[in-house]
Amino acid sequence: MFFLGVILASMAVQGQDIDLKSGDILFRESAESSLSKAIDAVTQTDKATHFSHVGMVEKVGDSIFVLHAEPEGGSCKITLKEFIYPKEDSIYKPRKVVAYRLKSEYQQSIPTAIEKAKGMLGKPYNYSYVMNDDSYYCSGFVYRAFEKDSIFKLNPMTFKNPNTGEFNQSWIDFYKDLGMEVPEGKLGCNPNGMAASEKLKILGEIMLKK
Repeated sequence: MFFLGVILASMAVQGQDIDLKSGDILFRESAESSLSKAIDAVTQTDKATHFSHVGMVEKVGDSIFVLHAEPEGGSCKITLKEFIYPKEDSIYKPRKVVAYRLKSEYQQSIPTAIEKAKGMLGKPYNYSYVMNDDSYYCSGFVYRAFEKDSIFKLNPMTFKNPNTGEFNQSWIDFYKDLGMEVPEGKLGCNPNGMAASEKLKILGEIMLKK
């Protein structure tokens, strides 16, 4: 069992410490919710990741924060502990988080991306997943942060189950509640697609030491 007083600077992956830096990208595994599973089901890549959330690290002194967009807080800045232990989960059930880093040739984009992300804080969550500048969803937030240097790409979104070619009922119900058609084919981005970017290298899984 992990204790709440554990300092998250004490992290390990495969027996080695990870020194997180500003601009590192954190991907969180899918939750058990139907929406989280629906996101994962329609965004799979050949990298076989199962991520449904993403945020960006800002390191201030010895403290590690995550800049991200979430339904409850909108675009906000939270501690790493809060990112690993989402509010909707039990505090004793950490969610798997995997850290990635921009390759050396793209590192110069980070200072601008951090400032852009901080300028987007306070915006509401984008439940429609249709890109705009008034609200953000998680991968859209990270995309916008790095947009100036074209680090990530937008691609036509699909909400169809790859095995059946049909919309999952959860997506039909989700967009019906929003009063809109499923935005099939609209440009967007998602955590699994971002994790597959050739501009990133994987650092490994973040975990707390007991």
